[in-house]
Amino acid sequence: MQLRLCGFWLVLFLFSPLFLRSQARGVVQLKDGSPLAFATIQTADGSKGTLSEENGAFVLEGITVRSQIIASFLGYESDTLLFEGKALTFVLKEKTSILDEVVVSGTLREVSRSSSPVPIEIYTPAFFRRNPSPNLFNALENINGVRPQVNCNVCNTGDIHINGMEGPYTMILIDGMPIVSSLATVYGLMGIPNSMVQRIEVVKGPASTLYGSEAVGGLINVITKQPGIKKSATADITFSNYRDLNADFGLTFQQKKHAFLLSTNLYYFDTPWDINGDNFTDMTLQKRFSAFGKWTNVNAKYLTSSLAARYVHENRWGGQLQWTPAFRGGDSIYAEQIYTDRVELIGQLKPTQVRPLQIQYSYNFHSQNSVYGTTAYIGEQHIGFGQTTWSQKFGRHDLLGGVAMRFTWYDDNTPVTASPDSTGQNKPSATWLPGVFYQHEFALNPKTTWLGGIRLDYNTQHGPILSPRLNLKWAWNEKNTLRLGLGNGFRVANVFSEDHAALTGAREVVIARDLKPEQSINAFATHRLSTLPSFGTLSLESSLFYTYFTNRIIADYFTNANQIIFDNLSGHGIARGVSITADASFLNGWSLQAGTSLMEVFTIETEAASSATRKEVQIQTPSVTGNWSLSVPATRWNLTIDYTGTLTSPMRLPVVPNDYRPEYSPWFSIHNLQLTWKARPAVEVYGGVKNLFNFIPDDPILRPFDPFDKSIDQNNPNGYTFDPNYNYAPMQGVRAFGGIRISLL
Repeated sequence: MQLRLCGFWLVLFLFSPLFLRSQARGVVQLKDGSPLAFATIQTADGSKGTLSEENGAFVLEGITVRSQIIASFLGYESDTLLFEGKALTFVLKEKTSILDEVVVSGTLREVSRSSSPVPIEIYTPAFFRRNPSPNLFNALENINGVRPQVNCNVCNTGDIHINGMEGPYTMILIDGMPIVSSLATVYGLMGIPNSMVQRIEVVKGPASTLYGSEAVGGLINVITKQPGIKKSATADITFSNYRDLNADFGLTFQQKKHAFLLSTNLYYFDTPWDINGDNFTDMTLQKRFSAFGKWTNVNAKYLTSSLAARYVHENRWGGQLQWTPAFRGGDSIYAEQIYTDRVELIGQLKPTQVRPLQIQYSYNFHSQNSVYGTTAYIGEQHIGFGQTTWSQKFGRHDLLGGVAMRFTWYDDNTPVTASPDSTGQNKPSATWLPGVFYQHEFALNPKTTWLGGIRLDYNTQHGPILSPRLNLKWAWNEKNTLRLGLGNGFRVANVFSEDHAALTGAREVVIARDLKPEQSINAFATHRLSTLPSFGTLSLESSLFYTYFTNRIIADYFTNANQIIFDNLSGHGIARGVSITADASFLNGWSLQAGTSLMEVFTIETEAASSATRKEVQIQTPSVTGNWSLSVPATRWNLTIDYTGTLTSPMRLPVVPNDYRPEYSPWFSIHNLQLTWKARPAVEVYGGVKNLFNFIPDDPILRPFDPFDKSIDQNNPNGYTFDPNYNYAPMQGVRAFGGIRISLL
């Protein structure tokens, strides 16, 4: 008996480390030995976790000996160590590729790109530096299937098309928050400087289940920079022979457990150009200033929090060259002049003791004071948003649930918010949009993953909105992955805040009846091939997409040359197509990204009287687009040569009756060339030529000599009136640019 007891206590003593919980202490550092702050340290099963402090040290409570501990940080390769009761030292190496980067946009949780059932494309600042631009809107032109479309030849506003679907169907997020929408889509996109961007995640296809009713065609999630692990200062200054200047300045530093990032952007363009000789500015003159700040607080015991704020002010105008502010709103010299002020706040809270819980909130204020000839448009918008999500993993099941609340307050001087009675007092639109959503991801086997989700929103003006979706990922081997998706969308439109053509003053806006919300069904299939040929690496991604609309809101430019008639479609609309993207890296350092999209976007309308159907192609939507980005290093001279470009097929344009201009644009291609010289490790000097072959559209403005239609009865047999909406490409011709980037540690 005593022998048995001695044996029992001996076994208990030898194996007690496997049952007793302890503290795992250690440090996280980079390859050069410098500490890495705010790295995530967690057990392999995700049940325990913490963050490293400013000096890289961490303490992980309640860990059993022989547990696997993982340290990770965005942009670095994870490191896994076995805890055996001794201090741990993690060494993280910087990633050399983003092929399997961590993404969040597809499922609202951090997953590797290869594991996500939702196809997501990632673009970093290095990609956009191949063709430098002053803002996000212009930077996206080299992404396959994503096309910035300039919609007005006077004030150069634009929107972003995904797979041929117009701007209002694209949701723009900043750090996952839906703060760029409605009124902000008109001018807010050009106020997002590239200097604040850490990466951009693009989802092509329906995302309404997670993000609400506006994400019908897809979304673009702008992930802002994080406060750095070291004190640093950066500057990036670009100028061109058009006498425009873009300057970005950044500073990041830490103070104990607080990290700060400050970034400012200045864009100044104040020289009128009129290359085509129509007495109108080719490009709007812009004076824009934005400031972005981000603060992160880390308290490993209780709460991790971050708060970001941004302010944007812009003054832009385009029109007749003789215009000055003294003519604003008058009928002698035509111009479109816009003042914009915008404030954004974005916050996040993560309780460290309840790791699956995350709280996000945002607020934005947008004010616009503008005139379009003699037409004034004054609008103001406030949007508040809050969201709480909870996620948990059970074996092969990943569950995510959440509740969200969005409040939108909107007022302007148009009939949208006019009082229905004779009081003359506006009635601003106030819309509450509470929502609840649930997502279930199930790994059927190592090769197959199902993702199902459903969301229920309640719009105070239109009632309940249900948005389900279903996704499948099948990776039958390490090289090939197939993703399928099916979902629906729901969108309530405000034509005055989303469609700039309604504001130009060149045509009367007619809303035929009370507009009903749009509904859509979306489906896609994507195949990705990743391989390692003898020359380097190669990935090919092919996609099929299809969207079916009912109640689609369309703008009729053709029934009356002096009107834009907005009405729900009495039929259905279809957007369908295929896209192919190739990404290759060569052993000699060359890299190539190229893609093409073929699409057809049209409506089928049923005539009420005869029940006959009529097919109409969507305006300003080319059937074929292509883009490429070739990077060639010349290491002997510390040079890199970047050649980028786009190809666009003919697109239907908003012509007027008896218009002498073609109804379809020509094929055209824009080519850009840049040389970058790395003068020192912290200094880059770059320069090049944009629009190398000097493509400029013909006759973009109808009757530019009579913008107020004062002499339309004189020598005008066709009854033409002033119209600036015939647009398919920017009016800037060939131009040289140069710049310098400096990074100081």
